[in-house]
Amino acid sequence: QVQLVESGGGLVQPGGSLRLSCTASGFTGDIFSDYVMWWYRQRSGEREYVAVIFRPNSPAGYDDSVKGRFTISRDNDKNTVYLQMNSLKSEDTGVYYCKARDGGREYWGQGTQVTVSA
Repeated sequence: QVQLVESGGGLVQPGGSLRLSCTASGFTGDIFSDYVMWWYRQRSGEREYVAVIFRPNSPAGYDDSVKGRFTISRDNDKNTVYLQMNSLKSEDTGVYYCKARDGGREYWGQGTQVTVSA
């Protein structure tokens, strides 16, 4: 069973930056690079798509609300995906989750809280 652990959340002032990490473990018969990695957030109600990355240095996808401010990246040697968040706004406040998906297999982390407040 693949396990995902997010870290790096916290309290930051508007305009500040945070870098979230999500480290995967528990692979059996597959490897981290097999998985497409996503970041979602939950502000109220459903989880919302934030960003996705397929391979290192490949074009990533972003929700319009974070485009130009957030950057997703991955290090397959460390089994880790990152979300660099700059120019944070109060509306970025929420619980951030990473997701790993490979065909029919999908795994979620437990989430990390990000609070943007003065």
